[in-house]
Amino acid sequence: MGIRQELLTRIKSTDFDKIETPKKVSSYFGENTFSLETMQKHISKPTFEAFKAWMSEGKTIILNQANEIADSMKNWAMSKGATYYTHWFQPMTGLTAEKHDSFITITAPGKVIEKFSGNKLIQGEPDASSFPSGGIRATFEARGYTAWDPSSPAFIIESKLGKTLCIPTIFISYNGEALDKKLPLLRSDEALSRAAVGLLKLFGHKDVKKVFSTCGPEQEYFLIDKNYYNLRQDLLLTGRTLVGAASPKGQQLEDQYFGTIKERVVNFMFETAEEAYKLGIPVMTRHNEVAPHQYEFAPIFEESNIAADHNQLLMELMKKVALRHDLVCLLHEKPFAGINGSGKHLNWSLADDKGNNLLNPGETPEDSLQFLAVLAAVLRAVYLHADLLRASVAMAGNEHRLGANEAPPAIISVFLGDQLTTILDMIEKGAKKKVSKRDIVDLGLARLPKFNKDTTDRNRTSPFAFTGNKFEFRAVGSSQNISTPITVVNTIIADSLDYVAEKITSTAKGGDFNTAALKVIAQIIKETKDIRFEGNNYSEEWLKEAEKRGLPNVASTPESLEDLTKEKNIALFEKYKVFSKEELIARYHIWIHMYTLVLEIEANTLNEMVNASIVPAGFEYQQLLSDNLKVLGEIKKDVKIDPLVLKDQKEHLNDVVSKIYYVRRNAKEMMKLLEKAGKFNAEKRAKLYFEELKPLMEHIRRHVDALECVVSDEHWDLPKYREMLFIK
Repeated sequence: MGIRQELLTRIKSTDFDKIETPKKVSSYFGENTFSLETMQKHISKPTFEAFKAWMSEGKTIILNQANEIADSMKNWAMSKGATYYTHWFQPMTGLTAEKHDSFITITAPGKVIEKFSGNKLIQGEPDASSFPSGGIRATFEARGYTAWDPSSPAFIIESKLGKTLCIPTIFISYNGEALDKKLPLLRSDEALSRAAVGLLKLFGHKDVKKVFSTCGPEQEYFLIDKNYYNLRQDLLLTGRTLVGAASPKGQQLEDQYFGTIKERVVNFMFETAEEAYKLGIPVMTRHNEVAPHQYEFAPIFEESNIAADHNQLLMELMKKVALRHDLVCLLHEKPFAGINGSGKHLNWSLADDKGNNLLNPGETPEDSLQFLAVLAAVLRAVYLHADLLRASVAMAGNEHRLGANEAPPAIISVFLGDQLTTILDMIEKGAKKKVSKRDIVDLGLARLPKFNKDTTDRNRTSPFAFTGNKFEFRAVGSSQNISTPITVVNTIIADSLDYVAEKITSTAKGGDFNTAALKVIAQIIKETKDIRFEGNNYSEEWLKEAEKRGLPNVASTPESLEDLTKEKNIALFEKYKVFSKEELIARYHIWIHMYTLVLEIEANTLNEMVNASIVPAGFEYQQLLSDNLKVLGEIKKDVKIDPLVLKDQKEHLNDVVSKIYYVRRNAKEMMKLLEKAGKFNAEKRAKLYFEELKPLMEHIRRHVDALECVVSDEHWDLPKYREMLFIK
């Protein structure tokens, strides 16, 4: 019996104690967060009011108030059992980082007390030398700072033996440059707020002080048994299978989608949700996805900064909880070939401080006109900056997914649905020189409904689709930190909101506001028409049509990332103070470097698997065939054997020998290519990897997968798709 076969007999569900009456979620939701409500209970009223003013108006609190908040936060955390605290931040690795410090302070020899000051709350100093900086700082320059982000509540992370207070922070260099994902997002939300408030004032909303983006990222993922995971070097080191023949049954029947969730999986979902609720993460939906053992969690909308923090926390929770169930949570965009990969559909909208969704049409013609002005700004933003949207999701894992059946292609387009398309066409063709309220009604604006219910079918092939009162950016990768895509969306739309406001203001001078607004909207509708597409984005016809329209179709991550360095894009981010030129160029270098490192790890892992697992298995089976053929040759004198039998066995042996040869030959070519690439700079190396290394790895895979289909199960130790994708 082979290792794989023996493993099959050991796999079983994890046993848990049955909970007869689960607690109501409302009774413990957010219990591990230092929320505004919790803070209010622990600090004085003047300090609480000062803190709220900091949040809403940017009036910085004084040190005494910071000390009071820090002390109350410490007392609250200690009452929960926390003994350490950490500044929790999101460096350019895309993951989260933390350095734990104890609350203790020495008061005398052998004596300590627990103490936490405002200074320690507001600022920390982790070693910045080993985090990616893209050339912003030299590797020997170690100093970096974390600074408290009070807009995102502190929280407690529980482990089996203790608890840690985590304080969300930004991460900056010694000279103040952003070394993280959070700070640019916060900057982009400020830019978006200024632009949106300016536009709303034109429409008579003088009392609105703040506008912010809101997000609800749908999180897709796979689960596999931990035993299988531990036997796959590729999953361990790269997060995806580098080889593996398709299972006879995959997703063809689509019987997994929204199907009954297996008990082993639903137990994992229950525990993940409970842990998420304690941290105030509003997980709303869970279900089976299309591919075998692919699933999804989806939250309720939150302010983008908090949504980004919560999504990072949710991914960490999913991985931790899965292990408790003897499962492994795979967040790679394409862990298995031939079936759907995983995305993170980023639902994005705009809300003001009065609770209004700016992408939700109102009941009056004026409100409808305002909605159309915001909609026009979004269309213009996507039309002018499709390259930045594509670059915001450019990464090695997502390259395998974009353009496949489960994800939109690399061509960025907008879907609006029949109803909105009809209205926009009407405005483009029917605007009058002077527009009264009656004319607005005639143009259909007064009949624009609130999008509380779906008024159009969803287009799951569109990269940027309007889905009621929000847009869904479907191209985001499942393992990705959503901060960067949100930052890009916020910035490009801030620019277009400013443009719309300026155009309406200049056009309305000495004339009617409604007429001017409708004229500007009509012009933008006309200018951006090429970005709108209502059909099947996967079709060959769309590829041809998009090319005619001049829309970019960039499949390569390195090529897409180059767009970050264009002067027009640098100028845009500098204008809104989201990224400086140095910060943007640094990110380009970091992401190019990460792309090459990922592919090098994958290639070296594949080479190791070929030489240590795949070829030896092939040789063993080859020996078995050879011995069998030799025996047949020896006994054919005494036993009548049909010549066709010998011919068939020789052909089978020859086929196996050939497959082994091509696997080895291409693996050698792959290693030569890596050696050659080592002499190039990062940009040239990344291009070489996309154009030559990836196709070569796929070529090796084809031969390995063909070998897997003929080598006996007894000799093939790597867990197969048919096993990994169908957990007991």
